Formats: sequence, structure tokens, C-alpha cells
Amino acid sequence: MRIKRALAIGATLVALTAAAGCGSDDDAEKADGKSSATGTPGGSEGGADSGLPKAADLASIAYYVNKYTPCLDLQTGDEYDADHDGDKAAWGADEAADPSWGVKERGVCSDESGDPIALLSVADMKKFQTAAKADNERLVVGEDFAVVAVGSRAAQGLQKSGLKFLTCDPAFSAPSGFEKRPGLVDGCVLSDYFPS
Repeated sequence: MRIKRALAIGATLVALTAAAGCGSDDDAEKADGKSSATGTPGGSEGGADSGLPKAADLASIAYYVNKYTPCLDLQTGDEYDADHDGDKAAWGADEAADPSWGVKERGVCSDESGDPIALLSVADMKKFQTAAKADNERLVVGEDFAVVAVGSRAAQGLQKSGLKFLTCDPAFSAPSGFEKRPGLVDGCVLSDYFPS
């Protein structure tokens, strides 16, 4: 009788252990602290996982940004530009119109202070980084989108978002403990350190 009971308990433990090992990729992603705008891990050239957030469209980008800093009243770039200039102008009107940047679509939302946050859906991130290097721009990027916040509070909020600071400045350095890895273009780096 004791042997049958011991075998039954052993079989139950084996079944429970096997069931505990099952889980979805979403559970593993949450455990790793990775997140993405669309809920799917991002990829990069050559099929390698870059670990950067990915978004399908402007609404997805705005939704993702809004998790970390307010991104209110999303408009297309043209709609926003028609009503704003000077101090409230949003980055990227000229760049989005220039094919060398590889921008698919540009939108603008506002942070809690009313300052603009430019949202850029990028069709070709390598072209985008090449153009950023040529213009010496410093931007925040995901797998297939970029964000340019004017307000310092919005920029600080994005530092916790999984997005990376893109710079091609050879003098850039990050304090110890921060990540610094090569971008898609020689001389460009991605970092989780966002200088002010």
C-alpha cells in the first residue's frame, strides 16, 4: 500500500514539475523586464533580437510612450505643424519629408506641460541612423521608431522605457553601470544613459 502511494505521489510531482516548466514567451518577456509596443519582441537586421521595443503605427508608439510619460492629443505631424511654430514646434518636419531619413510617418503628442513629443515611425532604421549621424542628431530610438521629446521631464520618463539614446558623437561616454553598444551605423552607439 505504501509503495503504491509513494509511486502516485512521485508521478504527481513529475507531472506538476513538467506543467510548471510550460509558459508563454510573454511570461518570459515579462520576467526579463523587456517590453514592446505591440507585445511582440523586436528583431533586427539578420534576424537577431535587438531587445528594443517595436511599434506597428503611430497609435502604438503613442500608447507605448504614454506608459512612461504623458503623450496626449496625438496628431499627424502636418496637423500639429499647421497650428504650432516657434517654441511649440515639434522636431522632424523637414527630416520626415526627406527620403534619406527613412521615416514612414510622423506624429506629435504633447507632454503634461504642453511641450511637443515627436513620434517617428521608421521604415529603415539603418538609413535613419545614417542621416542622424550626418546631421549630428541625438535621438531616442526603438526597433522601428524614434521619439524626440522637448521637455526634460518627458525625456527622463523615457529613460525607463527600454528605448535607447542614439548618438554618433565620438566624444559620448556613459557613466559606469550604463549600457553602451554599437548602433546599426559605424560610429553610432545606443545607450540607456540619457544625458540632459
